[in-house]
Amino acid sequence: MSSKVNLFICLFILHLCAAASVRGHKIGIYEIKKGDFTVKVTNFGARVISVLLPDKHGKIGDVVLGYDTIKEYENDTSSFGAIVGRVANRIGGAQFTLNGTLYKLIANDGNNTIHGGPKGFSHVIWKVSKYEKDGPHPHITLTYHSADGEQGFPGDLLVSVTYALKDPYKLSVVMKGKALNKATPVNLAQHTYWNIGGHTSGNILSNVIQIFASQITLVDQHLIPTGALAPVKNTPYDFLKPRKVGSQINKFQNGYDINYALDSSENMKPVAIVYDKKSGRVMDLQASAPGVQFYTANSLIKKGKGGYVYQPHAALCLETQGFPDAVNHPNFPSTIVTPGKSYIHKMLYTFSITK
Repeated sequence: MSSKVNLFICLFILHLCAAASVRGHKIGIYEIKKGDFTVKVTNFGARVISVLLPDKHGKIGDVVLGYDTIKEYENDTSSFGAIVGRVANRIGGAQFTLNGTLYKLIANDGNNTIHGGPKGFSHVIWKVSKYEKDGPHPHITLTYHSADGEQGFPGDLLVSVTYALKDPYKLSVVMKGKALNKATPVNLAQHTYWNIGGHTSGNILSNVIQIFASQITLVDQHLIPTGALAPVKNTPYDFLKPRKVGSQINKFQNGYDINYALDSSENMKPVAIVYDKKSGRVMDLQASAPGVQFYTANSLIKKGKGGYVYQPHAALCLETQGFPDAVNHPNFPSTIVTPGKSYIHKMLYTFSITK
């Protein structure tokens, strides 16, 4: 073997070792804590990997589904706890036209794109730019630079998410985006799977939920919006008054997976309230986005934390967002961000106990 080949092999091995070292160094787990309220985050996908808080008996429990290791998150296909984007939810036909240019994306949901493509924001390493573990203002800010053409989307985009703990038992999530050189669609969503009874407590069908929306965006058989909105009144989608998640779920083949058009026009609007009788925990969600995807983990079968196997309906997701496929429906609220303009999406979870 020639000396040049030996040198090439040595350099290649050093490159791999260096890359692995950098990659290993960059991915971490970060805790923010306020009293007996603790949230853990990883910068792989800017994911929430655990939320610990007491129940009505004072017992601390973890109320989000997840895994024990980063490797499992790297192989995850369910977006556990992640920030999904550049565009959350589905884009029909994996394409859209913007300012006269047709952009073809990478299909990863049949012929459609979901959650930004096969390597969306949930599967990249974010940079930790600010971190304060405890004290009066526990928080962590993570940032990511999405390059022009990434997963087919136009323009360079800087995004960030800040998770912060407030008093009492409040988790604030603020997602921001800035287009640097081209107009681009931006629709970030926080994709935590919640089971406020505890992640090992079984299904969420007995949870009582209220969703502050009187309309849904109608979808076709591939869950792509048709462009029309429909009232929820007198349908299984109606949660304007609190009722159990499972009270009419048998009307669907699998369960709920639909975008609700929120009623309020306020900046921070009521989204949903979830109550678990056994634990006494209540989760109240407000957000600035116009819609929320209500999803009941319909096809979930995953081995999670501590080896516990999560089954269908083991959690619910409340993904506040712009409307799905808005890039192909001019009548929907626009998700286009132009250079010089900023995108901001705020969420506030308030947890409490009812005995």
